[in-house]
Amino acid sequence: MKPLAPRLAEAVEGYLGAMPLRLRAWDGSEAGPAEAPTVVLRSPRALRRLLWQPGELGLAQAYIAGDLDIEGDLTAGLGAVWRAVRERGPGPGPGRQLPHRHLTAALAALRCGAVGPRPPAPGARQARLRGRPHSTDRDRAAISHHYDLSNEWYALLMDDSMAYSCAYWTRPDDPHYGLAEAQRDKLELICRKLALTPGARLLDVGCGWGSLSLYAAQHFGARVTAVTLSREQRDFVAARVRERGLDDLVKVHLRHYRDIAGADYDAVCAIEMGEHVGAAQYPAFAARLHALLRPGGRLLIQQMSRTGTAPGGGAFIESYIAPDMHMRPLGDTVSLLENAGLDVWAVESLREHYVRTIAAWYATLEARWAEFVALGGQETARVWRLYLAGGGLAFAERRMGVDQILAVRPGTDDTASMPATLYDWYRPEETP
Repeated sequence: MKPLAPRLAEAVEGYLGAMPLRLRAWDGSEAGPAEAPTVVLRSPRALRRLLWQPGELGLAQAYIAGDLDIEGDLTAGLGAVWRAVRERGPGPGPGRQLPHRHLTAALAALRCGAVGPRPPAPGARQARLRGRPHSTDRDRAAISHHYDLSNEWYALLMDDSMAYSCAYWTRPDDPHYGLAEAQRDKLELICRKLALTPGARLLDVGCGWGSLSLYAAQHFGARVTAVTLSREQRDFVAARVRERGLDDLVKVHLRHYRDIAGADYDAVCAIEMGEHVGAAQYPAFAARLHALLRPGGRLLIQQMSRTGTAPGGGAFIESYIAPDMHMRPLGDTVSLLENAGLDVWAVESLREHYVRTIAAWYATLEARWAEFVALGGQETARVWRLYLAGGGLAFAERRMGVDQILAVRPGTDDTASMPATLYDWYRPEETP
């Protein structure tokens, strides 16, 4: 019987175009360049999934289910595929349109015995949202899908602060400096940019597990209102507030940003929350943040961005990780904030900091793999392995960015509302 791998390579070429990959089929045969990353097709279901679900989602589901694997370093393998797509294009060449490509792949799959009924979806939880996009109920369901996986899962992945956002690596070459220190330096930087002082009123929109709210209260004496749509997060933050004796300084609410009461906050922050707002809703979101601030009050948004051609997270991310998310180019977000009446005073790119942050999370996932599998199951662990590997690559290759945007609500007079220099934003030992 003829080895399967050469015929499978024909199917892959018909589907994706010429790619520098080495294939290993379920019969043990191999085909492709010896030095290329090896894609392992463990069963006919891998190819069958691509026929039934062409594109990114079919590939992701094949990986999640364990029907397909990349041998060795997953990030390096994904990087090689992305480079090939950029250099050669995703198709097999001019003159061969999409229907022809799928027919070529289907015929090759038929010869390999891979044609059959649609395989069941992997057991990992897939988002099934209902209702009007970005209604309160649907936003709550989207947030719950991602953040209510379990507090134990995130505690295993992150450092003790439970900061689930890009860290700020001030001493990346110091062997005694790691994720916990970088997250502390990020929290410190945000509080300094917001000019927090004892008694200052801070609104933390989308507070996560409370890392910034707790830090601002404990180290700066701020009076914090923390808001989240996740019950798991709300309960976690409330417990930490009690444990640290911060009941007089931190109040946490299960609430949509549209329903936040009060005004005249000295400072407002939204740390990697704006990606969940939606394109049509963002102007109203920016206007709401403006209304919540007192004149002269500061706003800090830390937010991810993408090019205009890929505003969402992609089919895999939106199905398994963060449904209904939307990202835009940085300049568009700045314009939206300015249109809401805010003065944008400074923008700082953290893109390279996210490469290091995700690498730290990925290293933890791999080092404690058995514990993650015990908590969430093999398929959920594979979802996160693919998510972190692909996410780190997107930032490293500049397909995604993340920035801190500092803005101020203009005051009622012409006096300066921002310092003349940036030096006081950083720790004294780091001041130029």
